[in-house]
Amino acid sequence: MPELDMSSKSILGAKTRVRDVSPTSGMCPICIYECRSLCEVGKAAFRGREALYPLPEQYGMSTAASNKYYVVDWSDFQIMVNVLGAEGIEPDPDKAIFPAVDIETVVGGVKLKIPVFTAGLGSTYVAKYNWKGLAVGAAISGTMQVIGENVCGMDLEAQFTNGKVTHSPDMNERVEAFREFWDGEHGDIVVQTNVEDQRLGVDLYALSKLEVSTIERKWGQGAKALGGEVRVTDIDHALTLKKRGYIVIPDPEDPNVQQAFKEGTFKSFERHSRVGMPEKKTFLEDVDSLREQGAKRVFLKTGAYKPAVVAFTLKCASEAKIDLVTFDGAGGGTGMSPVPMMLECATPTVFLEAQVLQCLNIMKENNMYIPDIAMAGGFTSETQIFKAIALSNFDGGPFVKAIAMARAPVTAVMKASYFSELAQENALPLEFAKNYGNEPDKFFLCSAELRQKYGSDYNLIPPGAIGLYSYYVDKIGTGLKQLMAGVRKWKLSLLDRNDIASLTDRAKRVTGIPLIEEMEKEAMRKILLG
Repeated sequence: MPELDMSSKSILGAKTRVRDVSPTSGMCPICIYECRSLCEVGKAAFRGREALYPLPEQYGMSTAASNKYYVVDWSDFQIMVNVLGAEGIEPDPDKAIFPAVDIETVVGGVKLKIPVFTAGLGSTYVAKYNWKGLAVGAAISGTMQVIGENVCGMDLEAQFTNGKVTHSPDMNERVEAFREFWDGEHGDIVVQTNVEDQRLGVDLYALSKLEVSTIERKWGQGAKALGGEVRVTDIDHALTLKKRGYIVIPDPEDPNVQQAFKEGTFKSFERHSRVGMPEKKTFLEDVDSLREQGAKRVFLKTGAYKPAVVAFTLKCASEAKIDLVTFDGAGGGTGMSPVPMMLECATPTVFLEAQVLQCLNIMKENNMYIPDIAMAGGFTSETQIFKAIALSNFDGGPFVKAIAMARAPVTAVMKASYFSELAQENALPLEFAKNYGNEPDKFFLCSAELRQKYGSDYNLIPPGAIGLYSYYVDKIGTGLKQLMAGVRKWKLSLLDRNDIASLTDRAKRVTGIPLIEEMEKEAMRKILLG
């Protein structure tokens, strides 16, 4: 596919002068001196490395992801509905109704009311600013919330002894925000740790001081191959982070850098984490150590790396008897992923799941321990979730037990919070207020349901959490139940590869799912002639 938008990327705040750009370079066919447009090359001429990142000036108030088409995506598959019989429920029209569909799942030993959970959201400001809505929303939805990497290291109020964290108000507040509305049965609060976190002893702190039950190790950085990155707009904060061992660019200790920052030449520092260097022996010992320290469950989060790395990851996870592995497909980038990496690096989600499933089938044939699997990478809808789970069931139940999401839940929380603020200011968009009302109790469809359930505690639920519940439970949950009833399956574990068909030859080659015109030919003949 031609790179038609290489110098006209909204994600970078770049725009070309003309629309008919060169398909090879993405630049205008004629670049002129008197041009006031700021294409990618033009922006780089002024801002250099800032032109690698999604609108740095919007950092903390936005999320970003790839806008590249990866040739095969979930729209290349069609759900094959049915009208005969019912599985997982009595085939009675009065009982086999879509609200009766059971979409609960167990993933990594944790019961979820819905087969989605919120993936690691850590030290990025967009996670911090929206945490209350994310955590409470996950809790009332009956699902998991993963606290992402570098939270303790970024916490200016954190206390350290001999290089190990002994107190972190930010981490404490994130854990307690979830537990305030947790029913104690569905979902869990999970603490994710990367290289920096392990050095700072975040895992031991979470297990011993905060009584966290689940630790998630992280290899790499989600959909990109670098360590975690954030922007810091305060020079004292940047200095503190460098003293704590982080890589900070530019060097906040350099007098020239300090002067340039003071003069406003640049407005933020980059804080980078180191990348992991996984080794099987070290990893197995590490997992054993976590369990000895009290971890009831150990998860692993990894990105979309080469096929051999997928096999290596599952080999290690199998030997360590990891409870859950989350594979994150290309294209994501909740906080500050470099745009070139989001677009051009790593394995897209459908391709990645196909590789994971190939490995899992080999493991199953050889009686190896198989951890639960979650897929991540650009998921936003119940149709995608249905297809990803169905794709993973060959004959003994789905390998993929749940879907991890990040950008979409953050968006649900941000939108709900922002519109609630607009309502207080009497500044809602006129069309919105006309259609849905001008007060949260009116425009949140689920408000009456939640108020009945939580009584006076409803007033403690932030608007963002109501937005996440509405998105997770009422929209995705209901939509998934409708789709499953359409294929006449009333339990999530019954979804299988026969419930979807490929629409393109490439989708078929990647996944092995037959084309619609190839499906059930022999069955059709037997029915007609039988």
